[in-house]
Amino acid sequence: MKLNSLLSVLPFYDTSETITDIDISHIEADSREVTAGSLFVCIEGYTVDGHDYINQAIANGAVAILAEKDVDTSVPVIRVANTSRAMAVVAAAFYDHPTKQFPLIGVTGTNGKTTTTYLLESILNEFDQKTGLIGTIQMKIGQNTYPVQNTTPDALFLQRTFQRMHAEHVDAAVMEVSSHALDLGRVHGCDFDIAVFTNLSQDHLDYHKDMNDYLHAKSLLFAQLGNTYDETRKKFAVINDDDLAAATLKKSTAQHVITYGCQSSAQVRATDIHMEVTKTTFTMETPIGSIRINSSLIGKFNIYNMLAAGAAAICAGVPLSVIQRSLENMKGVSGRFEPVDGSGDFAVVVDYAHTPDSLENVLETINGFAENNVYVVVGCGGDRDKQKRPLMASIAMKYADRAIFTSDNPRTEDPNAILDDMTRDLSGTGYDVIESRKEAISHAVSLAEKGDIVLIAGKGHETYQEINHTKYDFDDREVAKVAIKSAAGN
Repeated sequence: MKLNSLLSVLPFYDTSETITDIDISHIEADSREVTAGSLFVCIEGYTVDGHDYINQAIANGAVAILAEKDVDTSVPVIRVANTSRAMAVVAAAFYDHPTKQFPLIGVTGTNGKTTTTYLLESILNEFDQKTGLIGTIQMKIGQNTYPVQNTTPDALFLQRTFQRMHAEHVDAAVMEVSSHALDLGRVHGCDFDIAVFTNLSQDHLDYHKDMNDYLHAKSLLFAQLGNTYDETRKKFAVINDDDLAAATLKKSTAQHVITYGCQSSAQVRATDIHMEVTKTTFTMETPIGSIRINSSLIGKFNIYNMLAAGAAAICAGVPLSVIQRSLENMKGVSGRFEPVDGSGDFAVVVDYAHTPDSLENVLETINGFAENNVYVVVGCGGDRDKQKRPLMASIAMKYADRAIFTSDNPRTEDPNAILDDMTRDLSGTGYDVIESRKEAISHAVSLAEKGDIVLIAGKGHETYQEINHTKYDFDDREVAKVAIKSAAGN
């Protein structure tokens, strides 16, 4: 694409020289990824400033620079007020606005995003649609999987990925949309058709100044659905009506709203609910009819996830019979209430619960069917919301017979300082503090007897532990399997 044509989508910019018809073959924001013919975009982040890597980018083949600072280089420089915003606009144009080519569903909320997106993927696949998926665990195009660095990557990565999805004939895409991504404008240029809200509870207050700021970030997904109506491409906001944030989110969008929940006011609601150790059954009442769901997904939080996915699927035109069949066939999501094989007389469950609300939901579910003692292994991540640490510990003490507090991903913090934040205000003796996560898991498993349940919370699907900028191999599920064998004397 010619640089002149690419810059035509920017209403205002400065350049020190006349821009000639330079061919742009790539757009990159990482100088290490620059190849011949690239436009290099300088992004000033929290720890790294792309302006410092211009010479490296040019050495690697950059033929033009998009910057927001005055720089002196051997190639043309286009200066804009905000390179992050400009990158989103330019990337959408360069990749020919791919999200206009297929429906895009965005899922936001504190908890349940991953499970809801996987449920939606399953429903759409059952409807014979090829899907793309972007989320916490991985990116998928059809059945092919790829790693991702952030829950929601930046605008350049997204536009490139969506163009690839279009080239591979994806019928619809589903993605998790984090509050950070919304606040930082990473999804600018993404043309969402359906926005889904799961719930709002305390998290990320290391980034957001308070819960109102956190809610405002979430509301941006719904506001960005647009303010006009196109009958050929209707847009929908799917909102959890049982959550206190629902009223604010309804006001945030001009588009069609469909609500879900367990209250009578919801348009898609669960009634006649029965929850057991191995299954959950309920009736899903909707504006287009009712279906009975018999699911192997456990717990009330999973009922909400199924309602969210079901409501979004209805908006996408999927028949109820397909939704029912898919939800009943779904076996679970990696690291989400995932049983560990081989535990014998007692059960070991791994779950991603890393917020007070999600930990409480999982422990409440476990207490609903636990025959004897409940043990929980839990920690809190470093360099993240410190306010939730005592809340997590308090919830663990409230719902478990014994809590084992341990390290999560300490990152650059002292693990023992994190544990002190968690336990400083606790009373009673119903807990242990074991900094080594491996030893904590082994200890919990060694305590378990017939009919007991061990919950290992916080990391779920993750296969690493991050300490001082280094990621070490660590999988709660694999560590638990070793501990179970050891406890059995094998």
